[in-house]
Amino acid sequence: MMNRTFWIERIAAAWLRRSVIWLSGVRRAGKTFLCQSLPDIEYFDCELPRVRGMLDDPEGFLRPLRGHSVVLDEIHRLRNPSEILKIAADHFPDIRIIATGSSTLGASAKFRDTLTGRRETIWLTPMVSPDLFDFGQTQLDRRFFFGGLPPFYLSKTLPERDFQDWVDSYWAKDIQELFRIERRHSFQQFFELLMSQSGGIFEASGFAAPCEVSRTTINNYLATLEATYVVHIVRPFSTNKAVEIISAPKVYGFDTGFICYYRGWHQLRNDDMGILWEHYVLNEIQGRLQVRDVQYWRDKRGHEIDFIIARRGDPPIAIECKWSYRDFDPRNLRLFRHRYPEGASFVVAADVDQVMERQYEGVTVKFVGLDTLIEGLKK
Repeated sequence: MMNRTFWIERIAAAWLRRSVIWLSGVRRAGKTFLCQSLPDIEYFDCELPRVRGMLDDPEGFLRPLRGHSVVLDEIHRLRNPSEILKIAADHFPDIRIIATGSSTLGASAKFRDTLTGRRETIWLTPMVSPDLFDFGQTQLDRRFFFGGLPPFYLSKTLPERDFQDWVDSYWAKDIQELFRIERRHSFQQFFELLMSQSGGIFEASGFAAPCEVSRTTINNYLATLEATYVVHIVRPFSTNKAVEIISAPKVYGFDTGFICYYRGWHQLRNDDMGILWEHYVLNEIQGRLQVRDVQYWRDKRGHEIDFIIARRGDPPIAIECKWSYRDFDPRNLRLFRHRYPEGASFVVAADVDQVMERQYEGVTVKFVGLDTLIEGLKK
């Protein structure tokens, strides 16, 4: 069994802060595999009627497990999944619990409110760079084309049928369980269009006609996909309404494999690598830093910065993503820094092994690889 060391270390660190961990992530991201690989773990699959029967008496179930580490997998199958986690956190703090379940459960207000202050949340994203080393296959073109869901990435041949099977399972087991969405065809058509246009600026009216629903329904679909981690809404960074885009978000699909599949790409050309690298960088920021609050910048003349990290009280960090650092044009970054002179400016490229620093009309730009970028953002 391969150990995903980055995630195992993150779980261990989270257990030092709270006794209960909620492990979230999309279907087939590897939550069960990761939990079963943890050392000295008591594993319970809540899909099994026998296990659900044991959990009908939470105190009776927990009492013999004092001092143990426990996995409650597929906890959404219980009648009241938040109840046992609340009891464990309040009355059995010496039991370390990691719970997994449908992403729709984590999106429900009742689940979040009941466990406020009682849990640590870890978001298991599609595979990040440390996972590639653990799996012994570090080729980025494979990671881009096959995607970052471990069963897909490890497939011997391109898992084309599995992409559609995943969407069917997502509809049946995630969407229908919690969300009041009746028009399957319209919802899946919207999903497919988002994947094929991933990384572009989103305008709801452009999807309403092809999906045969209203603009309001499209916005509801988008909120559902975001709540279940299937798309990421990157909103604009702005302090100057007169010259900057202030409301139109960009929408990114959760996984490069699905983007390639729905764009109909049968092999990757060099021109395709830039947009896939941009998605991969976003996944690295989200997975390794556990943040969703990533923005972009664009002015009304079309000048754009890929990603902005704007923490409260700190100047904005600008990030440009380039498959090769030789493709970088400093014009957009110079314009951004003319309006926001404070803050670090990075160009993250796949062909940078050592940090390079260059000046462009008084603007300092650091050319970095992914690991260096993540370390810089941590600081």
